[in-house]
Parts: sequence; C-alpha cells; structure tokens
Amino acid sequence: MPEASTARRAARNGHHPGGLDPAAEDDGAPSGAGPSGASALLGAVVGRAAALPARALKGVAGAVQARVPSADLDERDPDYIRESLPGLWLLASLWHRAEVRGLGNIPEEGPVLIVGNHSGGNMTPDTGVFTLAFSAYFGVERRFHQLAHNLVVSFPGLGFLRKYGVVAASPENARQALEAGAALLVYPGGDHEVFRPSWQRHRVDFDGRRGFVRLALEHDVPIVPLVSIGGQETALFLSQGKGLARALMLDRTARLKSLPILLAPPWGLVVGDFTGHVPLPSKIVVEALPPIHLREEFGPEPDVDEVYEHVTRLMQDTLDALAAERRLPVVG
Repeated sequence: MPEASTARRAARNGHHPGGLDPAAEDDGAPSGAGPSGASALLGAVVGRAAALPARALKGVAGAVQARVPSADLDERDPDYIRESLPGLWLLASLWHRAEVRGLGNIPEEGPVLIVGNHSGGNMTPDTGVFTLAFSAYFGVERRFHQLAHNLVVSFPGLGFLRKYGVVAASPENARQALEAGAALLVYPGGDHEVFRPSWQRHRVDFDGRRGFVRLALEHDVPIVPLVSIGGQETALFLSQGKGLARALMLDRTARLKSLPILLAPPWGLVVGDFTGHVPLPSKIVVEALPPIHLREEFGPEPDVDEVYEHVTRLMQDTLDALAAERRLPVVG
C-alpha cells in the first residue's frame, strides 16, 4: 500500500509515463491540503493554461477550414469560360505578351497530371495564362482543374475562380478530378516556390515535395511537366517570410508557411500580399514538355525519388533554356 500511495503521488506531480492527469485520484488528502495536494492543484492549473493556446489555435484553424467550400467539380462553367476567354486572352497578350508552347504534348483526352513550377505570388499570372491557353486549344468542354491553396478558393471576391475549375488542394480533390477524366494542374512547390526571392526566379524549387509522383502512380496517369518563366518578375520578391509566418502561427491556423515581403505597385512595400497587387508587365512564357508515362519509363514499380529527380531535372533544364532567351527582366 505505501508503494501504491507513492506511485499515485508521483503521477500527480507529472512523473507518470502518460503525463499529468488532472483528473487522477489523490491518496485520500483533500485537494489543496498539504504539499502533495497543492502540487496536484498547481499542476492541473498549469496543464489547463498550457492547453489554452492549443485549443485557441485549433479553434481558429477550424474556423478557417470551415470557410473552404467543398470541392464540386461541376462548379466549373464552360459557358462562363467561353464568354470571358477572348477578353482575358487579349489582356494577357497585351500586358504579358503571353506565349504558350508545346500544348500538343498534352494528351488530347483522358486524365493527365500537369506539374508546374509556380511564380508570381498571389496573382499567379502563369496559372492564368496557361488556363486560358489550355481552354482555347482543347476547347472549354474538356475538363480541366487546378489545385489551389484553401485561402484562394475561400477568399471573398475570388469565387469566380471556381468557374474556371479551381478547387482546394487536397488528395481527395485530386482523386476526384483524375477519376473524372480531367487534366489536373498541380504546383508541388506551393507557397514555398511562388514566393521565392526574385533572384531565385530561374530555379525550380518543389522543396522536396514528392506527392505528385505518388498521385500519378496511384492513378496510373502520365505526368506532363509545365515550365513557366516571367512570373517572378511581376514584382520584386524580397523574402518568403517563413519565420514571420511561424511567429504569427499562420502555419498552424491557416496552413500558410510563408508570409512574403515584396515591392509591388500600387502599395510599395507589401507584407502578405493578401490584397493583391498590380503585376508588372513581364513577358510570360509557358512550355509544356512531352508526357512521362512512369511505368513505361521506370518499370512496373518506379522509385519515387528517381522519378522526382528526373522530372525536376527536366524542368530545370527547360527553365535554364528559357532564361537564356531573355534579354532583360520584365522585358523578356
């Protein structure tokens, strides 16, 4: 019995392997009475206080997640795309002198995973240019979806993007799109790559994220690498702001691992880029590469790391070639 009593007191003082349990039984002493009771009470208070930030973060994260609309592939509206396509393509042609190459490399039908490098901050001009070109080339009736950050699909005023096929980035939404026979555009680098400093603009940087390889293998679809240049010249990106995002706990509440700092019109110095900016009229060039049929090229059980290195190397070589064509930033 004395040994059992000692064990219970140790548990109340936080030495139990499972951690402090404020609801644990005491050894008969009233709560708060004597040294052991005071220790248990103090431990309970500290434990509950420490749990408050975690509960608050979970609550905020839940509120943010609740604003994300569930994926509905039928929200894509071919009629809306058809009506808006001429004007938007004219704007892209005049402002960005947009040029899209290699559309014939994309399979004409069936599901395909289009894997792109990402540039331009929250304005993502490369996505807009390619979406317009894809719709004009293959016709608006062909299913085409693009994965985007939760905040993009839920941000007020951006609901029209869902009419173009934008859905929140998640494995379930990707699965739905590919099973529906769609062409699916993904950016593995996400906010890490899209906010990279401008002096790294000619760098493909997926941050080691290999999920796109597993996705292609799971659904047995070809990968079409998509390489773009010019987007990171539409503003002067100074910092990804990863430390700032962690300090503000945005990585835990809003899945934002970057809070970028940039110089862009009309605001000047911008932190976060939540209100958007006017992109500089940088020339945008996008090039689709030939499809990669993984099991044909890498055998029946492809190595994920090997495929990742192959795809990113091809894309980097293409980006280097596109960079060699440019005479000046922005001008192209």
